Amino acid sequence: MLSGMPAALRVAIADDAALFRHGLGRLLIDAGFVVTAEVGNGTALLDAVRIDPPDVAVLDIRMPPTHTTEGLDAAAALARSHPEIGVLLLSAHVEIPYAMRLVESGARGTGYLLKERVADLDELADAVRRVAAGGLVIDPSVVIQLVGRNRTRNPLDELSRREREVLAVMAEGRSNQAICQRLHLSPKTVEAYVSSVFGKLGLQQGADDNRRVLAVLAYLRG
Repeated sequence: MLSGMPAALRVAIADDAALFRHGLGRLLIDAGFVVTAEVGNGTALLDAVRIDPPDVAVLDIRMPPTHTTEGLDAAAALARSHPEIGVLLLSAHVEIPYAMRLVESGARGTGYLLKERVADLDELADAVRRVAAGGLVIDPSVVIQLVGRNRTRNPLDELSRREREVLAVMAEGRSNQAICQRLHLSPKTVEAYVSSVFGKLGLQQGADDNRRVLAVLAYLRG
């Protein structure tokens, strides 16, 4: 490595499907990451982390022995033992309760993505880097379901189409700059939309992006 160059982020992978696990490892290596471990369950992941702590752990929500919440349980254990490690959970299906349980745990550097997103290497790499930096990552499919929920009284009806679009991108854990790029808006315009969204929903803007996202998700879930 050249002097002055940033060290490559180190990633540990846990998924009981060997083909998916190895394929994910290959993709991450191709994207410039260092894969420190590829294991098939949460216990093996925790053991690997103790021996050689990575920057990020990428793990399936459902793993042996019960294929229920092993990934979430391992993520919680990592938050206690290695709070500096980012955690990106993967799922084959949108499971909103699990996604919300993860982000509402209060841990920094957490994320939830559908496995189908792995096919987009840029999106996968971006998600890994964001959780490594302490950010929150929420799969757009989760946001769409939360925004589209039927309610007796839906305050989202007060938002304009553009404000809804800004809200959806914000809830994914994206910064104002990312909203600018996604929606092709100027920084001042995005700031105005964000302020309007929070005002109409009666929310207080957080001091950082993570608290802002948590406020939005708590509102959408309620």
